[in-house]
Amino acid sequence: MKLTVVGGGSTYTPELVDGFARLRDTLPVTELVLVDPAKDRLELVGGLAERIFAKQGHPGRVVTTTDIDAGIDGADAVLLQLRVGGQAARQEDETWPLECGCVGQETTGAGGLAKALRTVPVVLDIAERVRRTNPNAWIIDFTNPVGIVTRALLSHGHKAVGLCNVAIGFQRRFAKLLGVTPGEVQLDHVGLNHLTWERAVRVNGENMLPKLLEGHVAELAADLKLPPELLLQLGVVPSYYLRYFYQHDEVVQELLTKPSRAAEVAALETQLLEMYADPQLDEKPALLEQRGGAYYSEAAVDLASSLLNDTGDIQVVNTLNDGTFPFLADDAVIEVPATVGADGTMPVALAPLEPLYAGLVANVTAYEDLALQAAIKGGRERVFEALLAHPLVGQISLADQLTDKLLAHNKQHLPWAR
Repeated sequence: MKLTVVGGGSTYTPELVDGFARLRDTLPVTELVLVDPAKDRLELVGGLAERIFAKQGHPGRVVTTTDIDAGIDGADAVLLQLRVGGQAARQEDETWPLECGCVGQETTGAGGLAKALRTVPVVLDIAERVRRTNPNAWIIDFTNPVGIVTRALLSHGHKAVGLCNVAIGFQRRFAKLLGVTPGEVQLDHVGLNHLTWERAVRVNGENMLPKLLEGHVAELAADLKLPPELLLQLGVVPSYYLRYFYQHDEVVQELLTKPSRAAEVAALETQLLEMYADPQLDEKPALLEQRGGAYYSEAAVDLASSLLNDTGDIQVVNTLNDGTFPFLADDAVIEVPATVGADGTMPVALAPLEPLYAGLVANVTAYEDLALQAAIKGGRERVFEALLAHPLVGQISLADQLTDKLLAHNKQHLPWAR
């Protein structure tokens, strides 16, 4: 089994490699190919990947290359975890929206749109290469913004599934609090990528969410940076990203008083790459936990295994709506539990989405549709309309200012904006 990771020079990659090594019975990888244009980073990460495999007795071969076509040739699955423009572009995304009083974040709001505009054309080019080289390969997208990128892939007919680690993070957290194994926990996880709510936490068919909220609401709310009263009133656990919508102005003030997340990550990456260069290091360092992406490896292994081995189990993925939420178009991409097998993903039957959540989901889905059109076709007017449709913007003057700043900061990545 050959797996290819595009963006394999990421400091995330040892987390993924560690999962492949530990879970080799679930996903018996014989060849792992790491593809990245940054040769220096690739060599460091690839060397550590080889040592991790060797230490854990994994028989698979690790290959590194800067040639995408060579890397994807013959792959059974291609994982996308790339970042166009690197942390420097992320720093911009998290900074210039704040100048307009809007949240600066790499997947939400104007910064998220900027990332989508840079990312979608690159991902579609890679996907076309995969289709020409190996049309039967699955594409697993972990590249943000996952919902928009996955919708781009699916709208162009690619065999693709979107993956996020928010759901598996909640599953692991709830399992620990309840004293059960993660496999015993099933989530009623509903919404869009980075816009989700946990409506139920089932163990052996019983909804344990009321018990979790009764006994642990303070710590859950603290982790999400949301008021515990909100969780109790709604009876759900929102994802962390909902605070950008529910407490937008407070978050803006908070972001203005501290270094950006991009700056923090850039500093972490410098330290991690120095550690990866140590030929004695043969396991993922503890510092990697601060980089983010917790449980990404487990989620990726589970998804790839289900797609390639036709297991038919249920996992939370980004997939076509296909009637799941009647108020959305069938080709909208939602993040919900779905049955996963060789034929792809099929959302499970879900209770209707409550108006409080459905309204925001519909609004953000409309924005994502406009964002995708802007990413594929370009044009200032399309960028402006996407921003005008976004619930965190929604004003003519604000959308106009943000459009100008977005285009000015992204000219080198958007040929049509030069």
